Amino acid sequence: MDQGVAFQPLISSIQKVALFETKAKLYLIGSNSKETRFRVLEIDRRAPDLTIYENPNELEKSDIRKFVQSRSFTRSISAYGVLGFVKFLEGHYLILVTKRTRCAFIGKHIIYTIKDTAMIRVNEAASNKQMHPLEQRYVKMFTNVDLNSNFYFSYSYDLTHSLQYNLASPKFVGSRCNIVKDEPLVWQNRSGEKTTYAFRGVSRERYVWNAFLLKPMGSVVHKDWMLEIIHGFISQSSISIFGRQVYVCLIARRSTRFAGTRFLKRGANFQGDVANEVETEQIVLDGGRMCSFTQLRGSVPSHWSQDVSKMVPKPQIAIDLSDPYGETAGKHYQRLMFHYGAPVILLNLVKTREKRRHECLLSEEMQSTVDYLNQFLPPQFRIRHIAFDMARKNRGKGNAMEKLAKIAETVILQTGMFYQDDERKQKQTGIVRVNCVDCLDRTNTAQFAIGKCMLAHQLYDLGFLKERRLEFESDCITMLENLYEDHGDTLALQYGGSQLVHRIKTYRKTAVWASQGNDIMQTLSRYYSNTFSDTEKQHSINLFLGYYIPSKAEVNKTLHIWDLETDFYIHNSRFDDIRKISSIPLTQWVSPFVMKCLPAAVSDENRVVKELIKIHSNDAEIIDYYSNFHYDYKLTSFEEHIDYQLSHLSRNLVPAFRSNFSPFEPIRRQEKTGLKNPSLTGQSSTSSANSSSSERSDAYSETDEEDKSNRNTAPSSSNNSSRAEDPVTLSSMFPMTNDIYGFEIKMPNKADMLKYEKYAEMNRMCSVSGGLERSVGAPQQYKRYGPIADRGVLSMQNNEIVAGSSASKMDIKNDVEIPTVSEASRAIYEKYCRLKDTIMTDYECDPVILKYVNMFA
Repeated sequence: MDQGVAFQPLISSIQKVALFETKAKLYLIGSNSKETRFRVLEIDRRAPDLTIYENPNELEKSDIRKFVQSRSFTRSISAYGVLGFVKFLEGHYLILVTKRTRCAFIGKHIIYTIKDTAMIRVNEAASNKQMHPLEQRYVKMFTNVDLNSNFYFSYSYDLTHSLQYNLASPKFVGSRCNIVKDEPLVWQNRSGEKTTYAFRGVSRERYVWNAFLLKPMGSVVHKDWMLEIIHGFISQSSISIFGRQVYVCLIARRSTRFAGTRFLKRGANFQGDVANEVETEQIVLDGGRMCSFTQLRGSVPSHWSQDVSKMVPKPQIAIDLSDPYGETAGKHYQRLMFHYGAPVILLNLVKTREKRRHECLLSEEMQSTVDYLNQFLPPQFRIRHIAFDMARKNRGKGNAMEKLAKIAETVILQTGMFYQDDERKQKQTGIVRVNCVDCLDRTNTAQFAIGKCMLAHQLYDLGFLKERRLEFESDCITMLENLYEDHGDTLALQYGGSQLVHRIKTYRKTAVWASQGNDIMQTLSRYYSNTFSDTEKQHSINLFLGYYIPSKAEVNKTLHIWDLETDFYIHNSRFDDIRKISSIPLTQWVSPFVMKCLPAAVSDENRVVKELIKIHSNDAEIIDYYSNFHYDYKLTSFEEHIDYQLSHLSRNLVPAFRSNFSPFEPIRRQEKTGLKNPSLTGQSSTSSANSSSSERSDAYSETDEEDKSNRNTAPSSSNNSSRAEDPVTLSSMFPMTNDIYGFEIKMPNKADMLKYEKYAEMNRMCSVSGGLERSVGAPQQYKRYGPIADRGVLSMQNNEIVAGSSASKMDIKNDVEIPTVSEASRAIYEKYCRLKDTIMTDYECDPVILKYVNMFA
């Protein structure tokens, strides 16, 4: 692309919303952050259906003031965005974001997390009409999806796509364009001046959790009203590299396709959408230099399930449908190639050897499908399957983390990473897809191992490391481990109903005994959630995402969502179309258009945008990110500022005592035995009132003999690790100076004390006043000779101190040797003393330097 052409995403002109309510109508007044541009929506409350009218013109503050003063409103609500409308059996409800908090930033793009929402009824029921008896039940079920937890949005950054996609150049304009048949745009700037275009991107609907709620207003209102949110996890921290802040951001996007809870959503549907699919992106920011790496987790892409009718901790795995031609898996892998390119690397952590066949059924199914599909691909683009039995490799004295580090290095060399600065740009081609049975515990540890290896590559390319390697127990890796622990806990809460059971430290074997009690509690919590509350959570998700739409029609009057025996046909709505014979041969499971673009991703190379506007001034408000990031008109406390929060967050990872301030050097630290993630102990964002923390995917995956071996194995020792189960001692609470500063304080011997007394006596004798007078009540000072006034002036003769003409002499030859200065040292000192005159006479100096030289002359 021509370097003279730049592209900037549009900043939403609606960042504040005021709702004014009357009995007949609802008025929504939206404005930008500075409240200089306004738009007005008018909603009729008496119409049977949702009726929205928008004033096509932008209004000024004086017009809005007159508009508000001319009407009498019964209620007003302040908000930060509209999430959409939903209807159950009676009328529509409006959902607003009433509280938000900054949680991260990418460049000058601010990312917010939702802290509170409001649900307002739109349609007024007639006075003589009684509400449907099941209306409140649907409302309660809808609100079980907690919008106040783990939902994120941004007014200027597209959170549904990766950083690599967001920085790609647009090639097609318009939502109706055809990237296969249409000619792409070619950007050439022949004017010689830099040209800037503002664009409105197309979100990836797979990750937009309120897409169904926005449909009623999609074709009616201005696009800035459409506030799209993602669900998952976003957290940011910083690395202080000798005072320079480098920011690390972790973004996890949960897919809305085939979404649900642990045992109720397994495998994949007929469209190739897998359960618990999450795209995780690790971004490192250093000013204008950015780099990122994307990896994926998801269930095994085949038709399998577990029978939950029996209350057992580990239901038996069953392959429900044979797929000899790998059609379901082929659709899934083709989508990965379309969005991420090649190679697609599958890191399969499912067990391969078991006395009782359980997990190995999935491993065999996955291996056979990949072998079949690879027959129809060129060797350079074939799917690469890595089977790694993580539970077996970590058993006994085995170290799974070391083996994962080697796999991570191999994976990263094949896919690369995205990097961009003012001089060069490189792209990530391909994706690593990690899975175990649940895609929670083992998967999160494997993703951390890949992220740790990738962080070393990212910091190396940014110029902060001499080699592509980072050690455990360093500040940098401790920060990253905390990010991935919180990342795993959050995703496990949303899918499994409890926090992580097998944590990163479990596989590192640094806190095995201390974590056993927590493992038991998380296992019980997950078992309770999976048994009693997952069905209600699954109904809430299906209702929220629009897979089930309530209706008062006669055919659905007695069959509601809680009466359905299964939601199979909800998530496989095109089952009849799939059974039809297709004209495309099964051997051509990857389309020629995708194959032609490999190894690059089709979506990155053929980016589609909705609108494209040429900007004549870089100060235009629609792309003025600086003013949108720094509010010069608003008073903000330090505690609310995101930079301040991230700086203080990084301090929590730094030990109190240290001698090496490099964040890349391993440091022994005392582990905290408190709760790992207190912020996640509350209710899950997709949980009912009875659900609590996250996953136990692999707790019972081992055989009985393997479990016993794991429990009776003592943790291995490590020179660079500190275990939480170490006893608290005086030395651990008050470490020795040798451990911190490199030397040890001890009592001096008798010879050193005599030498010190001689030096102290020389100081008192050479003092003009003969030493300080002892005050009344002061302790008796050491005094060997009389005052200097009694003996005259001191002089040095034959290495002896002589006081005046007195015959008394103090021989210190045997105690303190007076050093002699060589002629070479004297010459160096004399040259240094003449430096000022040399600079002023022999060399030309800067006037500022001469000013300071003359000042101290």
